[in-house]
Amino acid sequence: MTGAPALELRGITKRFGTVQALGGVDLTVNGGEVHALIGENGAGKSTLMHIAYGMLRPDGGDVRVFGAPHLPSSPRDARALGIGMVHQHFTSIPSLTVAENIALAAGWPVQPARLRARVDALTGRTGLALDPDARVESLTVALKQRLEIVKALAADARILLLDEPTAVLAPAEVEELLRMVRRFAEAGNAVVLITHKLDEALVVADQVTVLRRGTVVLSGAAGAQTAVALAGAMIGGTLQAAPARPSARSSGQVQVQARSLRLDREGRRGQVLFVESLEVRSGEIVGVAGVEGNGQRELLRAIAGVGSVVDGTLEVTGPVAFVPEDRTTEGLIPDMTLTENFVLGLGTDAPWIRGGRVSWPEARARMAEVIELFDIRAAGPAAPAGSLSGGNQQKVVVARALERAPRVLVAENPTRGLDLRAAGDVHARLRGAADRGAAVLFSSSDLDEVLDLADRVLVAGGGRVVEAPAGAGKAEIGSLMVSGGS
Repeated sequence: MTGAPALELRGITKRFGTVQALGGVDLTVNGGEVHALIGENGAGKSTLMHIAYGMLRPDGGDVRVFGAPHLPSSPRDARALGIGMVHQHFTSIPSLTVAENIALAAGWPVQPARLRARVDALTGRTGLALDPDARVESLTVALKQRLEIVKALAADARILLLDEPTAVLAPAEVEELLRMVRRFAEAGNAVVLITHKLDEALVVADQVTVLRRGTVVLSGAAGAQTAVALAGAMIGGTLQAAPARPSARSSGQVQVQARSLRLDREGRRGQVLFVESLEVRSGEIVGVAGVEGNGQRELLRAIAGVGSVVDGTLEVTGPVAFVPEDRTTEGLIPDMTLTENFVLGLGTDAPWIRGGRVSWPEARARMAEVIELFDIRAAGPAAPAGSLSGGNQQKVVVARALERAPRVLVAENPTRGLDLRAAGDVHARLRGAADRGAAVLFSSSDLDEVLDLADRVLVAGGGRVVEAPAGAGKAEIGSLMVSGGS
């Protein structure tokens, strides 16, 4: 590389109360390279990038952009310097269209015909197709993620900070996104890619830096690393394999039963899925696979009681617990404390509500116990939910769902954006719920996760649900996802 690095962070420190988020972190990113930034949830990755993007002020350290000392004071300032960021959680305005959100991010004038043409040109150039006229509230999670990337590129970014951009994308979409990232870097731009998927880091990155508890524990050429070495650096040891479970247990009582079930696409009219027959029993884990938008979301939400049924019969034994796909918009209220979120999520079922009044000391005491039991890294029960890393937020959502002692547990993409250890912990919690007799249903865009966790696999495709044959692998399930079994 010649010339000054695109982005340099030197000796960056940051504390949140008693929590040391960053302890003297150095990071150098050159033009023309993809630099993977990996680490466990809570390691400080997003905090470091929020400092580079002007969302947070460091307690100490220096930032240089294209060789010049410049600490962005706001995201607007960062964009003016050529820095764009794709956040782990969506920032688009749901009531506006795709084109309007892009215009807002890029500072483009809102002239409908011209704006539509500019958006079409941009999405065509990047290979990230979007309907300019679609309202964001109608988009799937995968398309919302795609919009976040397009918004960053629309502002002519030369340094692109990507925080878990592939967490909700299908395999083909991941491949296309990684190709786009490489093309962007090869044009002389710089990319920082935060990811928990070590195979992605090794495939696309030139350099890799590993953070653990706010400090750099490994940094070097990606080609000199292995997934095992990176995982060891992330956690400071080796991961323990999950205990084996029986391959399928179908002798329990039926907890979910559907017959001739018809479901409309969420947010609009028009059938998305027909379920001829479905049973889920106590003690089994059923995974639902499907290309995004093929009805798996509608099916799980109908079973969880937060979606509607057009026709047919659906019987579900309560209590039912639900882990939604987006923890920040449906799972938690970021500005409220962990205790307040716990109380709101459990409602009148909680033992600390008597006579319509909340015993806050009891609620806080239970939240403190949950923090300990689930290894949630937080300052305490009074910590705002928004102050936690994504993985720790997910632990709160899962813990609250399990607090109900559900007979049926429904989870949408339960490990989205989680690191290896956090994902393993969520898997263990789902297995534990099944071991205690719950019927567990989950969806995932990661076929490996479906195959690893599920006793049985259902595939949503072609407008209907079919069960994958016992022992089916990725190729066979992928074929069913496309054909729907026809």
